[in-house]
Amino acid sequence: QVQLVESGGGLVQPGGSLRLACVYSGTIFTFNNMGWYRQAPGKARELVAHITTAGATNYADSVKSRFTISRDRALNTLYLQMNSLKSEDTAVYYCNRVPANPWSWGQGTQVTVSS
Repeated sequence: QVQLVESGGGLVQPGGSLRLACVYSGTIFTFNNMGWYRQAPGKARELVAHITTAGATNYADSVKSRFTISRDRALNTLYLQMNSLKSEDTAVYYCNRVPANPWSWGQGTQVTVSS
């Protein structure tokens, strides 16, 4: 069964932190590079961080040095530690394979950064 379940979002003040988690099932995720995507209102979905099967990471310039992606293979879980959050980080966050499997998007988790 192929499934992605994101959690950990919420309302946070500018400068705050959140940790997102994504539990995934299915070999199309287990043995592939994984990433966190986000979609802000009125904007296209974008890849903000990804991690390879070897553990190498890469980030969009907009989140570099503030976000950290990690992966627990034993738990089939992907994480995104988000620090120094800004209002422009407000979006629905999703996880998926990189490149994304278009038929397997989860429900996402809403992150709202506001005072």
